[in-house]
Amino acid sequence: MGKVMSVCTSEAKGTQKKNVGTAEFVEDWGIKGDAHAGKWHRQVSLLSYDKIEEFRARGAEVEDGAFGENLAVEGFDFAKLPVGTVFKCNDVVLELTQIGKKCHSGCEIFKKMGDCIMPREGVFTKVLHGGKISVGDELIILEEKNDI
Repeated sequence: MGKVMSVCTSEAKGTQKKNVGTAEFVEDWGIKGDAHAGKWHRQVSLLSYDKIEEFRARGAEVEDGAFGENLAVEGFDFAKLPVGTVFKCNDVVLELTQIGKKCHSGCEIFKKMGDCIMPREGVFTKVLHGGKISVGDELIILEEKNDI
C-alpha cells in the first residue's frame, strides 16, 4: 500500500510539472490538462517518493514534479514491479506499461547533480479507469503480473 505525496501536471511539454493537489484521470488518455496525456502507453508517470527523498538527501534541491513525474507515491519501489502490474487509487485504475526511459540529454537535474533518477526509477502507466486522485490518497496493487 502506498500514499500519494504529490499530484503534478504541466500544460506544455518540456516544462517542469507542478503539484496541483488533485487531478482528474481520464480513461485511455491520462490526466486532464497534462501535456503528456494522449492515446499512448505513457499516459501517467509514477516515481517512488522514497527515491526522491534519497536523491534530496544527496543535496539535490528538487521540487514536486521536477523529474516530470505525475504521481510521487510513498511505499513502493516502482522500478522493481513488473510491466503489467495494475494499481488502484479511489476509482482510478492504472496499468504499468514501461519501466524507465531514456533521459533527454542535458536535463537540468543531471547538469546540477551528475545524475537523474527518472530514467531508471520512473515508471509509466495507462489509465484503465478514470476518476480523481488527490495528495494523501491510498494507492494499492490490484494485480501483479508474473514474468513467465
